[in-house]
Amino acid sequence: MGCNCSKCTSELSSYNNKNRCKGCICDLLRELRKGTEVDVFLSGGQILEDVVFKRFDHNHCCAVFIDPTTERGSTLIVDCQKIDAIRIEAD
Repeated sequence: MGCNCSKCTSELSSYNNKNRCKGCICDLLRELRKGTEVDVFLSGGQILEDVVFKRFDHNHCCAVFIDPTTERGSTLIVDCQKIDAIRIEAD
């Protein structure tokens, strides 16, 4: 028999969203502190250097970064499953 209460539905939805975005990079982005400067190595070979992590969208597996130097004011939205590696900049 299935669960019909709102608490169960909310917990199931949260579980599905968390497991939807798979991989170590997606897991890292869930916990990465906002404002952390990183280099992002994309699966196609492109590198996004010195971008700043803004947030991670659990529903769509998107990582949002801003580029304060090369393209001031621009926002980069990347599928976390298309990222091969992230270098966290030293302070």
